[in-house]
Amino acid sequence: MNETAPPPSSDVVFSPAVKAMQEVRGSRAMFAEREAQGGFHTAITPDLAGFIGATATSYLATASADGQPSVQHRGGPPGFLHVLDEHTIAFADFTGNRQYVSLGNLSENSRVALILMDYENRRRVKIWGTARVVTDDPDLIQQLLPKGYRARAQQAIVISVTAWDINCSQHIPEMFHAAQVAGTIVELQSRIEKLERENQSLKNNL
Repeated sequence: MNETAPPPSSDVVFSPAVKAMQEVRGSRAMFAEREAQGGFHTAITPDLAGFIGATATSYLATASADGQPSVQHRGGPPGFLHVLDEHTIAFADFTGNRQYVSLGNLSENSRVALILMDYENRRRVKIWGTARVVTDDPDLIQQLLPKGYRARAQQAIVISVTAWDINCSQHIPEMFHAAQVAGTIVELQSRIEKLERENQSLKNNL
């Protein structure tokens, strides 16, 4: 008896409607070839784990039971996102504006997408999966809190990774963190002051 091959992991993103649109727009063959090889990545590789550990900016997409989408920023110091194993990511959900849109959506629809951004190097990773809210494990929540970071968390978000993919850097703006820019400015100011003193000394000696 022939066993039926499992669907490609990219099916989590490429619905029949998406595939039909790819067919109309001429990109279906390219993605079909990738699907024949299994689709998107499903396990967290060492390279992805390193990227996750260095991430300071991400966006969490959720949706209500009837499909109303919401995208919320989730950020913190590098390391605020944790890789628990090759299929699991978790983070302490910091107290925010108390709208609880993401929590409400997750209470009735566990599907999520997480977009990780590295603006400095113009890189991004998209992760799809299912998420659960953990409120009854204070040890886990404490473990996920970044050390020395002034924030409170009432729960943890644990994501079981279904698939992930890397997108091209086209149209990603190159931006730098304020702390990095501040350090460069201080260095430049110091060099300018040194040059001004040397210039003044040369003038005085004329």
